[in-house]
Amino acid sequence: MMTIEGRKEVVMTTHVSIAQAKAEFAALVSRAEAGEEVIVTRNGHPVARLTQLPRRRVAYGDLAGLRVAEDLSLPDDVVADFEPPP
Repeated sequence: MMTIEGRKEVVMTTHVSIAQAKAEFAALVSRAEAGEEVIVTRNGHPVARLTQLPRRRVAYGDLAGLRVAEDLSLPDDVVADFEPPP
C-alpha cells in the first residue's frame, strides 16, 4: 500500500473464516483499527475485507459554507468577528 507521501506501508493480513469472524468480531475490529487487514473467507475463498477507514483531515478555521439562521440573536461585536474584512 502506498501512502500519500509515496512511502510503502507494510500491512499485516490475516485470513479468517466466517465462523471465526463471527466469534471474534470485536477483536478483529480492534485489529483492523490498529492497521491490520482481515480477509474473511467462505470455504477458503476470500469474500470480504475488514480494514481501517482512512483518516480524515480536519481543516480548522475553514468556515466556508457555514450558514447562520437569520433569527439568531448575537451581539454585533460577535457577528463582526465573522464578517469578511472590508
